[in-house]
Amino acid sequence: MLKEELIRETAKIGWQELERFFANGTTIYVAPELDMIDVAWEICQDNKEQVQAWMAAGQVGQVSDEQAATWLETDALVWSVVVKPWVLVQPVSN
Repeated sequence: MLKEELIRETAKIGWQELERFFANGTTIYVAPELDMIDVAWEICQDNKEQVQAWMAAGQVGQVSDEQAATWLETDALVWSVVVKPWVLVQPVSN
């Protein structure tokens, strides 16, 4: 997959529409300070070292129950991109 493909497949979506993926444990949080396309690209490239560094810093990881509940309550919009089997999500900045 090319970066251009990832960019084309990125979209804003309501969190409610992603709840089933959260229930399956396949949603991955990407912190706002990171470029979600770069994160998706590194996952596609199987760059475990970089992904683990982001995880250790708390910048990438499973969406928590608290995040999911807050996003549901606030009817949040998130940026999302699919990197099978994962759905990467990042809060939309206001």
